[in-house]
Amino acid sequence: MKKIGLTGSIGTGKSTVAKMFQELGAYVIDADKIVHELLKREDVKEKIKEAFGDVFDNKGEVDRKKLASIVFNNPEKKKVLENILHPLVFQEINRFFKEIEEKDPHAVAIAEVPLMIETGSYKNYDKIIVVYAPEELQLKRLLEKGMSKEEAIKRIKSQMPIDEKVKYADIVIENTSTLEDLRKKVKEVYKKLKEE
Repeated sequence: MKKIGLTGSIGTGKSTVAKMFQELGAYVIDADKIVHELLKREDVKEKIKEAFGDVFDNKGEVDRKKLASIVFNNPEKKKVLENILHPLVFQEINRFFKEIEEKDPHAVAIAEVPLMIETGSYKNYDKIIVVYAPEELQLKRLLEKGMSKEEAIKRIKSQMPIDEKVKYADIVIENTSTLEDLRKKVKEVYKKLKEE
């Protein structure tokens, strides 16, 4: 089985690429979805309450907007949150890989992880795919999604620059054109991965 790490930066289109891989038959797990699930767990909520105080809505769920506004403005707090969540995310990803390997030893299994290079976890994969789009295109896409310009710039700047991430890539999928063009590129990459 091939363990593939898929990453990029906000607004480069990694989730779109992950979906396309899934449609082609790859097994895909998304670190952001794991985080969504983890934030519902009582033990995780306890740790977040200890570290951040009241960042909960009236149903007792983590208010992600509140939490995001704290961590994106404070690198120290961001670190604290990552220390709570990252080990649990990696546990889930490893469990996923193990399951797939037992079920389908010739599979292409992909973990979509936004911060794999920043955290050093990119070393755990057979290959790294980086989805690339230049910064001005990232910004344009975030604005189209309804994010304010200030917020969008802050999010982009909070991540490693995409040009830096590309240096870690075994495969770069450039997402600067149409969806059709992107689908074609993803298909080619998937075919290669299956053949190797």
